[in-house]
Amino acid sequence: MSTGRFGVPAGVRDGVVAVCVAGALLIAGRSEQHSAADLDVLGYTLLAASGLALGAGRRAPVAVLAATGLCAMGYQAAGFDVPVVAFLFAVYAAMRAGHRVVTVVASVLMLAALPLAALVSLHDTGEAYARARGALEIAWLIAAGAAGEALRQAERRADEAERTREETARRRADEERLHIARELHDSLTHQISVIKVQSEAAVHVARKRGEAVPEALLAIRDAGREATRELRATLEALRDDGKAPPHGLAHIPELVERARGNGLDATLTIEGRRHDVPATVDRTAYRIVQESLTNIARHAAADTASVRIDYRPDALAIRVDDDGKASPDSVPVPGVGLLGMRERVTALGGRLHAEPRDEGGFSVQAELPVERMS
Repeated sequence: MSTGRFGVPAGVRDGVVAVCVAGALLIAGRSEQHSAADLDVLGYTLLAASGLALGAGRRAPVAVLAATGLCAMGYQAAGFDVPVVAFLFAVYAAMRAGHRVVTVVASVLMLAALPLAALVSLHDTGEAYARARGALEIAWLIAAGAAGEALRQAERRADEAERTREETARRRADEERLHIARELHDSLTHQISVIKVQSEAAVHVARKRGEAVPEALLAIRDAGREATRELRATLEALRDDGKAPPHGLAHIPELVERARGNGLDATLTIEGRRHDVPATVDRTAYRIVQESLTNIARHAAADTASVRIDYRPDALAIRVDDDGKASPDSVPVPGVGLLGMRERVTALGGRLHAEPRDEGGFSVQAELPVERMS
């Protein structure tokens, strides 16, 4: 619910205005001398209804405009010579909501119909026109409509200014992101590439000579490969301008294929009827599988891994299992990757379980709530 100054909800303010206008109309009706005493109950009812209808002016401005107009004609026909204050409020609300054509047409019809309504109780054309003019002056209509249109334009300009500020901030963020990407590329890519090439060359030469390859050299080679992949992914993320689609569920088969290329017997199983999911869920699912496979390659010493994606009506379930060295007796140490996964899942209102399996190995299970997209 929107709030205004002092934190008062808009609906509460509308209700207070409606009650005050209804009360003012009833007081005005009590103070007027009207000819049709037998219509008192109907007249007072229409006066109250005319004011109370303003409570829905923000939600249904056109309907309230029609209701207040009909009520005004009704109590004028019943002999109540009371200004059509509620209709003026409705004109203001409708113009503020942007219904200009409907408001102008309704105002013209009201100016034409009000004398006819007054004629029902007065039976004198001149007096009926005089009463109608006293109940609704053209100047009042113009003032109410102009006030509503002026506020609408002011709100539109404020929204446009806010949008411009957001676009400026987004553009500056994009420029800064590209600057960081260039700095990373210039300062790190060359050095890491040199380390990777030199270590792989050293391993190749040692094997060609039939010498034992030191474990430290193998670790340097593997670390160089992983650092190259991570740096490439970081640079891609930094250079992403939002125009190219981010990695998501459609790219998970590439992750599994890459894991196979690194010597891991990885499989992918997709269950359920595929359907579109929100972009945040799409990206989070990819990151969970990516981080899980990366952890398996780094720490699990596993031979096989399985990735299972289950499309459920109200959730997307992800499960990544491996047959690595983890055991039910071991206590997993949550690293940065696991903490990042948990934060992503929690932010979406989902659940994450990451723990050793009873039969050995490690399992990551995530359930992300989704709303079906049409």
